[in-house]
Amino acid sequence: MACATLMIQGTASDAGKTTLVAGLCRVLARSGFAVAPFKPQNMALNSAVTEDGGEIGRAQALQAIACGLKPHTDFNPILLKPGSDTRAQVIVHGKAMTALEASEFFGPAGKNYKALAMQAVLESHARLSKQYQCLLVEGAGSPAEINLRENDIANMGFAEAVDCPVILVADIDKGGVFAQLVGTLALLSESEQARIKGFVINRFRGDLSLLKPGLDWLEAHTGKPVLGVVPYLHNLLLDAEDALVPYARQSSSKPRFRVRVLVYPRTSNHTDFDPIRLHPDIDFDYIDIQNAADDVLIGADLLILPGSKNVRADLATLKDKGFDKAIARHLRYGGKLMGICGGYQMLGLEIDDPLGIEEGVGSSEGLELLPVITELKPAKVLANVTGELTLGSEAVAVKGYEIHCGRTSVLGKLKRPLWLLDERGASADAGCISDDYQVFGTYLHGIFDTPEALDAVLGWAGYRGEGKAVSLDEHRERQLNRLADTLEAHLDMDKLKSLFL
Repeated sequence: MACATLMIQGTASDAGKTTLVAGLCRVLARSGFAVAPFKPQNMALNSAVTEDGGEIGRAQALQAIACGLKPHTDFNPILLKPGSDTRAQVIVHGKAMTALEASEFFGPAGKNYKALAMQAVLESHARLSKQYQCLLVEGAGSPAEINLRENDIANMGFAEAVDCPVILVADIDKGGVFAQLVGTLALLSESEQARIKGFVINRFRGDLSLLKPGLDWLEAHTGKPVLGVVPYLHNLLLDAEDALVPYARQSSSKPRFRVRVLVYPRTSNHTDFDPIRLHPDIDFDYIDIQNAADDVLIGADLLILPGSKNVRADLATLKDKGFDKAIARHLRYGGKLMGICGGYQMLGLEIDDPLGIEEGVGSSEGLELLPVITELKPAKVLANVTGELTLGSEAVAVKGYEIHCGRTSVLGKLKRPLWLLDERGASADAGCISDDYQVFGTYLHGIFDTPEALDAVLGWAGYRGEGKAVSLDEHRERQLNRLADTLEAHLDMDKLKSLFL
């Protein structure tokens, strides 16, 4: 039996493509289908390390989990990671190949890039087609972006190349859902319009009977069926592709342990903090350093500097906005400070980029809170890590992954060595902790995913409450099943399956 392919495209970014694909992956996997996710080209700063030693978008790793699979580079053959507003690192089949300015994407270099990228995309699709019964493909942004349609590989260009049907999803919560759908359809070519086999309306709140006249009009006007209206799922917290997703906690009269994560222009892998956001006793918030006053950190118990795709530029922004002084004040008051990946590099004495790996040759003074120096190198470290973390007196289970260009060296001998032991028992270059025990840096993304490790970090930071960390893996499974149950209840699954199976 030939592999069947169905593509989910959206009227805009954040229309619900990632969530719909993840949910449908779980629906089909529960029904016994050998299903896999696929996204030809992704642009995101949240990424994951695959079982074959590469890097893909975090959303495709989530979708793989929904299928019961381990992430693989073929699920997302092209990943673009923005380092600035005009420049992005190009990752092909999991490996960083080059960096291009936005203008280069549309010049001769861009034409060559798109030809090579399409070849990589089709190679991955062909390999997956031999392994699975069906592929669920996620588009990128909107297929109706006029300036991006030439040599497109992310939306209709791919759909036409592999001759697959398309479902178009729109977000009604933003308003103007009928204009979104009809307008998108109108901007496509006739062959592309014919490829769209139905619509899904996402994030609906209210009485569905009030929407029905509009649905009837939409079907009559376009000649295409509405396959379902998906309700707004409050507090659906799944690994985000890129955007910071709000998560509303129940109010509490008792004081909570306060954790603040500083957000800079090129923050990466903020999914690291999902387990903290789920903790019952944590008052969690993201702090946008470009728009917040530095006094917003007053009263925090734990500050965290997350990863960054452009460490020196983000560090400069942090200093320009006065948050280096706010961090120093936080430490004087006895607060704890943690850095992950790029945040760990910022905590050191110096970050040196002799080859211009990120955005230009140069060197930057760090926050000088840990006795480490970092040099950025062309070869990226990509590794999944499991083992034990010794932060206090006892070792606890930990798992996570490393994605970084920096090589960080500790100067001198630490009074309190920090050990991360891999499954073979050998020490890994995990990070370090300051002699006064106030500042802790590590390269390990996902360090909080293991409840024991999160409890250990919170204990180090001063948390003395009775609440325990939740298992992110168990939470993710519950959320994926909740999503799949909702889709089965609100989509015409028989009609949807008939489109491609």
